Amino acid sequence: MALRYWRWWPWSAWSRTRPPPSESTQSRSRAPLRLNGSAGRPTSAKYRSFRQQFSTQEQTPQICVVGSGPAGFYTAQHLLKHHSRAHVDIYEKQLVPFGLVRFGVAPDHPEVKNVINTFTRTAQSDRCAFHGNVVVGRDVTVQELRDAYHAVVLSYGAEDNQALEIPGEELPGVFSARAFVGWYNGLPENRALAPDLSCDTAVVVGQGNVALDVARILLTPPEHLEELREMIQLPGTRPILDPADFLGLQDRIKEVPRPRKRLMELLLRAATEEPEVAEVARRASASRAWGLRFFRSPQQVLPSPDGRRVAGIRLAVTRLEGVGEATRAVPTGDVEDLPCGLVLSSIGYKSRPIDPSVPFDPKLGVIPNVEGRVVDVPGLYCSGWVKRGPTGVITTTMTDSFVTGQILLQDLKAGLLPSGPRPGYAAVKALLGSRGVWPVSFSDWEKLDAEEVSQGQGAGKPREKLLDPQEMLRLLGR
Repeated sequence: MALRYWRWWPWSAWSRTRPPPSESTQSRSRAPLRLNGSAGRPTSAKYRSFRQQFSTQEQTPQICVVGSGPAGFYTAQHLLKHHSRAHVDIYEKQLVPFGLVRFGVAPDHPEVKNVINTFTRTAQSDRCAFHGNVVVGRDVTVQELRDAYHAVVLSYGAEDNQALEIPGEELPGVFSARAFVGWYNGLPENRALAPDLSCDTAVVVGQGNVALDVARILLTPPEHLEELREMIQLPGTRPILDPADFLGLQDRIKEVPRPRKRLMELLLRAATEEPEVAEVARRASASRAWGLRFFRSPQQVLPSPDGRRVAGIRLAVTRLEGVGEATRAVPTGDVEDLPCGLVLSSIGYKSRPIDPSVPFDPKLGVIPNVEGRVVDVPGLYCSGWVKRGPTGVITTTMTDSFVTGQILLQDLKAGLLPSGPRPGYAAVKALLGSRGVWPVSFSDWEKLDAEEVSQGQGAGKPREKLLDPQEMLRLLGR
């Protein structure tokens, strides 16, 4: 097993600041209501302004969120908590909720999945409803949602992956880490992936969290499934780290943030310090090995002699040029050929455009927005990875989603969203019914959840995930 590095992909969140409301706008919102003596009515202009704001706040705001991963649920949670009348519908293309918490967290980190308990409480609110098995952009358009709701929040995450864009990438045995993670986590669309794990060497291109998850899962026997510090002491494995890759690192790590500094110090010790006698013995008996290779960039996936599958990968040796933010890895002219039977590309997730009516920046892979407000589309918002790019952890997404939720509520209070009642799910349900789409409710999910837990008990596991959408629908009597 060899873990190989390509490059970091800088993702830039769309960061523009909305100008503060003008003094005249602020003064209008604070102005007292003046009655016109004999008629007992407010003066017309200020009455209309006040009435619009008052009626918008007092009615039941109908809001929909597209996507039931962390961004979607945290956005819904904030809206429900901070507006006592708001109703939130959550639409999800999968039959089951929770997004990457269910399909992206490594099985040896079950504690991360505890956030599902919080999301479940949100979904069980009488002012929230989950509608799975609905593909927005296909089964219902974003414009149809905007017509049915006072506000729409797009929180559908990053459903694609960055391509290597090198020759041979299409060979059997080359997979995206996203698809591989989906396969071992039971994502229905990846259930037929069938990677051949009988090879001696696998190469993971990239060194982010997902890459380390993938490498750890490949290395770890099922009975020991428990990030980087775990891999160094992983039973039955030994690290292969070249001390030359760490020259000068001791001085440079002083400049990095504390979490990364601790990881780099851990790597430095593993690569340069003589292990104790017991550790030497442990490594000598290890049947598997892993390594981190720096200053390497993939040039080509090498085919087997018959051209039918991957047999190796050609890596360009690189060096750093420039200083500070201008530092770049450039090829030296040397190459290395590394034999392997499996290549997993882990160089970043990528969002897709959801609907032609929604602006999308293909270069940054985000919906252009200002603090979550979609540019030039009033009443349309976004949160999570499709808002800022696929960076950060669940707590980052939580904070980001709360910001979007707060911005939406500010717009609601300011009278910037449509006034008057909106039909919400009633209108969408009619559209879906006419198109032969059968939404799945949260109570339906709870039945599927109970079935998974029941099947898992028989196999000695917490759950046995259902993989076939048709089987799920049959279990629900559809």
